[in-house]
Amino acid sequence: MEENTNEIKLRDLLLYIRDYINYIIIKRYYILLCVISFMLLGLYYNINLDAKYKAELKFVVDDKSSAGLSSMSSIASDFGVNFGSSNGNIFNQNNIIELLKSRGVIIKTLMRKSKIEGKTDVLIEHYLRINNVRDSWDDLSFLNNFSFRNKRTFLHDSISGVIWNQIIDKDLIVNLENKDASIITLTYSSKNQEFAKKFVEKLINEMSKMYIAHETSQANNTLNFLQNRADSVFSELLVKEKEYAKVKDINQRIIKSSGRLKEFQLQRSVQVLNTMYLEITKNLELSKLTLLNQTPNINILDKPVLPLKDNKISIFLMLIISGVLGFITSISYFLIQKLIRNTLNY
Repeated sequence: MEENTNEIKLRDLLLYIRDYINYIIIKRYYILLCVISFMLLGLYYNINLDAKYKAELKFVVDDKSSAGLSSMSSIASDFGVNFGSSNGNIFNQNNIIELLKSRGVIIKTLMRKSKIEGKTDVLIEHYLRINNVRDSWDDLSFLNNFSFRNKRTFLHDSISGVIWNQIIDKDLIVNLENKDASIITLTYSSKNQEFAKKFVEKLINEMSKMYIAHETSQANNTLNFLQNRADSVFSELLVKEKEYAKVKDINQRIIKSSGRLKEFQLQRSVQVLNTMYLEITKNLELSKLTLLNQTPNINILDKPVLPLKDNKISIFLMLIISGVLGFITSISYFLIQKLIRNTLNY
């Protein structure tokens, strides 16, 4: 008895499915029309979509200050000189990522000149032109003759701040791709592929300048101090040597030591200054080596190469996607419609 009941249920299910399939077959022309409509809409969207080109740059920071610096620092400590150390370095990869997104670095980059589409201008002027920003200024008379080539004012800072927000919110992506290798990927998207390429290249240059200046600041301060000190001691040494030579010439006929006291004092001063100058010169050369050792390298692994890839999907792929979407949508609509009718009739 139970077996007969199962057969009846299975038969009802098959009839139920066949009924829905027959209904879909009846609506096949409507489904085909829906698929064609979706394909046309997808094609229209793809054609009218503004292409954005993606410039991608990969780099790695080679911080070599820790290698070989300890030996130099130990030698320098014997002379009472501190060249600094890379320990406690605040500029790790995460800080570099934030530095690339910082307002100061991006605005400095935008103020650099570059030749795009045969015209040389600051990048921010190219940005305004490419993104049609000036079109929104038609009703603002005080912006008619506005240009970033002029002297910087509060208005310049305000507009550049808005542009900076737009760049970091929509177009700029900075990721740490591989923690083990410390590879950082810098990606920028723009309607103009030349602008995208020039922007990422100049952005990495500006970041490198700021990063290197920070990393070598203490070593630079030490180098400048020793250089000034060496120049000062050398100048004083020249003065004392001339004075000593003059006094020695005057004292050639003097036999008593008391009469030559000034000569002895100047001779001692010259010897002391000579010793000081030699020691400072040693430290100065060591400081130069330390500065060279502390200067990190920004090694660019991959640069963007024209032509850049845009964000548009190929027409063939767009037709397939929109066609499948239209088919699923129309099938779902008619199945739901059939289900509602059967439920109401029941």
